[in-house]
Amino acid sequence: MRGQQRVVIGVDSSTQATKAVVVDVETGRIQGQGRAPHTVTGADGARESDPEAWWSALGEAVAAGLKDAGADPSAVTGIAVAGQQHGLVVLDAAGRPVRPALLWNDTRSAPQAAALTEALGGPGAWLARTGSEPVASMTATKWQWLREHEPAAADAAAAVRLPHDFLTERLAGTAVTDPGDASGTLWYATTTGGYDPELLDLVGMDANLLPEVAPTGAARVGTLTPAAAEALGLPAGTVVAAGTGDNMAAAVGLGLGGAGLLDHPVVSLGTSGTVFAASRTRPAAPGIAGFAAADGGYLPLGCTLNCTLAVDRIAALLGLDRADAEPGGAAVLLPYLDGERTPDLPHASGLLTGIRHDTTPRQLLGAAYEGAAFTVLRALDELLRACGLDPAAPEVRDRPLRLTGGGAQGRFWRDTVRRLSGRPLVVPHHTELVALGAAALAAGAVTGDDPVAVAAAWGAGEGEALPPLPRDQEAWDRIGSVLDRAAPTLLS
Repeated sequence: MRGQQRVVIGVDSSTQATKAVVVDVETGRIQGQGRAPHTVTGADGARESDPEAWWSALGEAVAAGLKDAGADPSAVTGIAVAGQQHGLVVLDAAGRPVRPALLWNDTRSAPQAAALTEALGGPGAWLARTGSEPVASMTATKWQWLREHEPAAADAAAAVRLPHDFLTERLAGTAVTDPGDASGTLWYATTTGGYDPELLDLVGMDANLLPEVAPTGAARVGTLTPAAAEALGLPAGTVVAAGTGDNMAAAVGLGLGGAGLLDHPVVSLGTSGTVFAASRTRPAAPGIAGFAAADGGYLPLGCTLNCTLAVDRIAALLGLDRADAEPGGAAVLLPYLDGERTPDLPHASGLLTGIRHDTTPRQLLGAAYEGAAFTVLRALDELLRACGLDPAAPEVRDRPLRLTGGGAQGRFWRDTVRRLSGRPLVVPHHTELVALGAAALAAGAVTGDDPVAVAAAWGAGEGEALPPLPRDQEAWDRIGSVLDRAAPTLLS
C-alpha cells in the first residue's frame, strides 16, 4: 500500500457480527476488510447481547481489516461506527454495562409499546411528534420494559446509549449520537430535531442520561482516546465521526440523500427485511418509521422481522438447500417465525395454507420466499405513499429498486422480488454498504465534505441492472388476501 494514500475505517456493528472496511479516501476502493462474530442469546421473544463483546469484536475486525489491506496504521485518518438500531444499552458510572443490551428484535416490550401508544393519545400523536408509532423494537418501549421488570437495573443507570453510541463513546470518550439513530428511540422528535421533554417524562427518562445529538453522522466529535488508540493500534489523532444507525449508513453508502439520489427506494434482504428511501418530506404514516437521515434529511423506513433467516429455517425443516425452490403455486406461507413488526403482530407465528395433494416441498419453500418478499414489498408501497408518491404512477413504478443485503446475492430472492413487484432492480456491486457508508461518514469528518456526495463520487451505489419480470398479480392478491383475513385472529 502506497504511503501517501489516506484511508478511513468504516465499522458495521450489526446483530450478528462486526465488520470493518479500510477504504481509500480518494477513490472509495475497499483495501481490506475484517469480521468478528457476535453472540445473541434469549428465547421466548428475548434477544440480548453483551456490549463489551461488541467492543472486543470491533478491535478484532479493525485489526483483521488492516492486515487484509496491508495498511500502515499511520495512514488511517478517520473512523466511524454504524450500529444496529434501537438497542438499549444501560451503563453504570464507570461506563460498564449494567446488564446485556436489549436488541432491536427483542419483542418482550410489546405490552409496553401498546401502553405508551395509548398514554400519549394514540398512534397519531406519536406520528405527529416522532414520525413513528411505538412498536416493540423501539428503544423507549425497551426502557419501559426494563423499568417494570428490572427496576434495579433501571435505577442503576448512569447513562443510556444506543449500540453505535456506546462504541463511539469508547472510541472518542464523547457521549454523542446523531439524528438518524436518535430518531429510532421514540424520545427524539423529528419535528424539532432534538429530545422531546414531554416524551422523556412519559417514559421516565432523565435527559442527563442521554448523549448529545450531533448535527449529522459525519460531524467530527473528537479523536481516538489514548486507550482506544492503543486497543486498536491506530494513531491517537485519528478523527472520530458521530456515526449513525445501520440503515442510515446503508443509505449514505448507496449515495442516497440531499447531495445524491432522492426517492430512490431500497429493499434490503437480511435477517430482517427493510425498505427505505432518502426524502426531503418528513414522513408520518402508520406502519412506517419516520426516521431522520444521517445527512440532515429524512429516511422513512419499513421493517419486517422475518426475511432470509426465516426462509432458511423453512428450507432446513424441508431438508432443502435454500436455492432449491420454485414458485409456490396455490400455497401461501407467511414465515412470521419471530413475531412480526410490519404488520405489527409481535406475537405472530408462521402460517401455512392452500396446500394440495400435488404441492411439492420446493413449492412450500418458494411460498416462504413469496410470503417474506410480499411483506417487504407491501411495506414499500406504504413507504412511497408516506413520501407523497403514488406507487402505481409510471414514473414511480418504473424507478429501479436497489436490492441489498445477503438475500440480494441469491437468484431466487432476486427473481421473487422482480416477479412480485414487476420492477427493475439494481444490485450494487458492493455488499458491505453499511460499513462503506460509515467510511463515507468518517471521510466527511476528516475532509468536511458531505458524506453522501463522497459516497456518490466513490460510485458505491452502482451495480448490476436487472430488467423487470411480468408482475405475478395472482400471487400478490392471493398472499395479500390470506394475510388480511388471518391478521390478527390467526396470527396473534
